[in-house]
Amino acid sequence: MLAGAVIIMTQTRCPMTPSGKKMLEERLKHLKNVERPKVVAAIEEARGHGDLSENAEYDIAKEHQLQLSKQIQEIEHKLSLAQVIDPCAVRSEKIVFGATVTLKAMDNDDKVTYSIVGVDEADLKLRKISIESPIARALIGKTEGDEVKVNTPQGQKEFEIVAIEYR
Repeated sequence: MLAGAVIIMTQTRCPMTPSGKKMLEERLKHLKNVERPKVVAAIEEARGHGDLSENAEYDIAKEHQLQLSKQIQEIEHKLSLAQVIDPCAVRSEKIVFGATVTLKAMDNDDKVTYSIVGVDEADLKLRKISIESPIARALIGKTEGDEVKVNTPQGQKEFEIVAIEYR
């Protein structure tokens, strides 16, 4: 493989909510319009310091440029594969992408609510879990009243699905 070659994901679609797509578009715009010009300026400044073969600032700036290019390419790829799903438009009795699910722990009756979102939107503090997370995978296709078992870092947990909403 060539040095610096980028491996393209072979995924056929990338599910995300409208807000997730907007977040990626804003991140891409920032990388292209703010970060890339900074890197170009840093490279030019480092070039002005003389011999490039022993110029650490130049090497660092070029490495940053490579990493930035990879980030831009990855986001552009995800956006090209975007399958935008508005949870408000989903009509399903089963849990699918975009569902907001309230679960009751079988061992202590504690309730927790999660929204199932795209990989880049996941934020556990906001109770947004990735469609690829173990709990989301266990929930997909289930209906209200079903019980699910989920493997967590703390061991296997059992939940009852209390409510399913699309909002």
